[in-house]
Amino acid sequence: MSLPRVGLAALLLLCASVLELAALAPLGLPGSTPDVVLLVVVALALRWGPLDGAVVGFAAGLLLDLAPPSDGGAGRWAAVFLLLGYAVGRLFEDADDTPVVALFAVTLASAASVLGYAALAALVGDEGVDWPRVPGLMTSSVIYDVVLTAVVVPVVGGLARRIDPEPDFRR
Repeated sequence: MSLPRVGLAALLLLCASVLELAALAPLGLPGSTPDVVLLVVVALALRWGPLDGAVVGFAAGLLLDLAPPSDGGAGRWAAVFLLLGYAVGRLFEDADDTPVVALFAVTLASAASVLGYAALAALVGDEGVDWPRVPGLMTSSVIYDVVLTAVVVPVVGGLARRIDPEPDFRR
């Protein structure tokens, strides 16, 4: 990962986490909180590919794990977002850069993030997992994230395109 990519990813993840934790979480929307950090990971994975998507996903998840009010064990979001960044980059590396692809990637990643976090929490013995609530959280997460995709993914993709017009994996 080049230095300009690291700088852009760090700036975008910091802004997204502040927006998500300080502005969107206190709104108390029904279901889950809109996941702006996940949208940044998906947008960069779509643009930069699976390896850089995994690196950005790990950094994003670790940021959420350590930012207050963290309520789970450190490393859960990092593991989930690492896998999602890699999977989105790998699944869509040959796809065209279109809004439909972005919406499909966000839908899959949003649902998978809720399910992956709950499964990982159950796997490590966290008794706080409320499985009957998981489908509702997945639904609200997908709805919020798909709505925000129209704004976040094009902006992040445009910024990524400015610092790296033709990523290596697409050549």
